[in-house]
Amino acid sequence: MQSKLTLVIFILFVFGKSASAETEHVHNHDTTATPSVAVATERYEGFVKDLKDSKVAVVNVIGMVCDFCARGIEKTFNKDEFVRKVDVDLANGQVLIAYSADKLINQKEISELILANGQNVTGIEIIKI
Repeated sequence: MQSKLTLVIFILFVFGKSASAETEHVHNHDTTATPSVAVATERYEGFVKDLKDSKVAVVNVIGMVCDFCARGIEKTFNKDEFVRKVDVDLANGQVLIAYSADKLINQKEISELILANGQNVTGIEIIKI
């Protein structure tokens, strides 16, 4: 009985892999990007330049490998009325989200929204401007 179950799992795994390889939008969501401190700092400075009375969530993310991923994250966070600005840096695996100063930022909610988009959060830092 156990060998039949193992065989079924193996067949499902193999067919699942080949089916996913035939889809139009295929890429590896396990790709990691380590942000360069210099690039991340320069990008952050440009992002906050015109912001006042805000909180910024600096979110490190793995799995963002294409523009489709980036647009999905932007669209998700722009639905929040307290979000003032979003910047997704694919090359460095980082998302900057500017919130109104009166927003209580929930890091678990940020992680869940990004996970629902198909990526994983590896760290979040909240900075008050």
